[in-house]
Formats: sequence, structure tokens, C-alpha cells
Amino acid sequence: MILRIFVAVIALCLSGAGTWANPPAPSKKPVQAIKAAAKKKKRRPTPARTLFKRVRVGAVMRPASVGYYTRGCLAGGVKLENNGPAWQAMRLSRNRHWAHPNMIRLIKKLAADAKAHDGWPGLLVGDLSMPRGGPMRPSHASHQVGLDADIWLTPMPNRRLSRKEREAKSATFMLTKNHLSVNRAVWSDAHGRLIKRAASYREVQRVLVHPAIKKELCDTAGTDRAWLAKVRPVRGHNYHFHVRMRCQPGSTGCRPQKGPNAGDGCGAELKRWYKWLHARLKPRPKPKKTVKRKPRRKRRLMTLADMPKACSAVLKANNKLVAPRPQPASRQ
Repeated sequence: MILRIFVAVIALCLSGAGTWANPPAPSKKPVQAIKAAAKKKKRRPTPARTLFKRVRVGAVMRPASVGYYTRGCLAGGVKLENNGPAWQAMRLSRNRHWAHPNMIRLIKKLAADAKAHDGWPGLLVGDLSMPRGGPMRPSHASHQVGLDADIWLTPMPNRRLSRKEREAKSATFMLTKNHLSVNRAVWSDAHGRLIKRAASYREVQRVLVHPAIKKELCDTAGTDRAWLAKVRPVRGHNYHFHVRMRCQPGSTGCRPQKGPNAGDGCGAELKRWYKWLHARLKPRPKPKKTVKRKPRRKRRLMTLADMPKACSAVLKANNKLVAPRPQPASRQ
């Protein structure tokens, strides 16, 4: 027994002899080189949508839209009240009812005019912009400069909705199952009058609707068709319509969008959209062989460096709220 222990100890000593005789050489990299290498590993910048979402109130600055509708920010934004004589704001938890003061005035004017003249009981207002604009998740590409507004196609009820109802209530789906026409069970002439009213305002540049809604408007517009040029078909707008204002006076950093094409848009453009809609209805053939698809690259998120330089100042501006300067009412 003692002999076995003695042999084991000798073997252990011999196995470690090389390590003790040849200790590891010290690292050739000095401490400064290691620090320099660490600095090169830059952290990914925080997405701009995260930075803008953290700010809960508007910037105390002269009202101005900065940049383009899909890449910009909002200075001097004003918040739409949750309730008014002819509107109620929805999804309050998102804090997305901020906009340029002229957009806030336009929404109130549309709500009042539609109730007084078009038989519309009131607006349910969806997303406008965040307090200082900027990109927001998940689905909006625009709404960044305070000049965009989503208006639900669901009429406002004749009572005030609770906060819980505003979070849970769904907008009405306005189309048939095949998405080729409006659903007559929910669509009414008042919907057409409401959209026409929004498109008739001079300061409105575009009104975005689903192609099937555009077709319905084309079919029922009658002889007064000038306003149809502003109504543009876009996929996805089957629960609401989107109002976009022009760049407002004083917003020197606002990049305007090209105006709509001439004509009422009820011809070749609408046919192209319906060709796309019909193509979606056709069943897709199953692939004969299973081919492994390459994973999609993650979309690079917009950072503050990608936005106009003035947006950095907007983001860092004072957050003490002040009343906006009074301006003359917009003309129809």
C-alpha cells in the first residue's frame, strides 16, 4: 500500500515537471495595447426610436417640422386633448397624440365640420406623433415630423369611452374578405363625405386609404372629382385613413413631399393596385423541393446620426411645457 502511494506521488511530480521548468511567457501586449483594442470594439448606438420614446413631453421651441415625413423630428409639438366636442383620442398609453400646432387645429376643424355638415358623429383619433416626433415602432414609417394623423373609420360613440376601452377597442374592418370592395354592412355614405372633407382642406397634401376604399370613392364621387387627386391608395389602410399635411410656414428644415399626380387617380394607377390584389388571391404553388432559405438580415435601425442634425437639439431641448403662440385659423 505504501509502495503504491509512493509511486503515485513520483508520477505526479514527473507530469508537472515540464510546467514548472517552462512557465508560460508573459503577454507581449502591453496594457496600453489591450486598452486600445477594447476601445475599437464600439457599442452599437441606441436606436433613435428608443431615444425619442423616452421623452414624454414636447420640446420648448418654436413649432417646426424638421426633415422628411419618414426621417425627421418635431420641435414645439402640442398634444391633442384626450376628449373634445367631436373627437376622442385612442390608445392613450402610447403617448402618440402630439403634432405640429397646425395639425392639432386641423383635426379639431375636421371633427367639427364633419359633425356639423357630413353626418359624422365624431372622430376617433389614432396615432399622430410622439412628443418630439422621430421614428416609432412597430409599423409606422412616417409620423415623424408632426404632420401625419391616423383617423379611425369607426364612428365615435355617443358616450365617452373609458381609458380601458380606448386600449382594448378595435377599429372596424371596412372591407370584404377578399379585400376587393368595401363591406356594405359597415360602410356608409358618411364615410365618403368624411374623407372628402379631409381632402378638401388646402393644407392637406394627401389622404391615404386602402385601394378598395379609393375605388368606392371613385365610383360614388359624381361630377365633383378634384379632391380625389389627393386620395391615394395604399395597402394596410383598411381600418383607418391617414391625413398628411404640407410642410407648414416657419418649418424651414421641413422637406416637402412631391405633389400627387394629375387627374383623379381612378384610372391606370388604381388598375395596377387591383392587379396586385387579384394576384394575392391566387393560391401559391407548393415548391417541389424544400430549399433552405438564407436567414434575412436584420434591418438596420435608424440612429440619431442618420437624422437631420437639428434633431439632436430637439431631443435635448428643455421639456417645460408652454402654450403655443396663437395663429390664424386655416382656410378650407
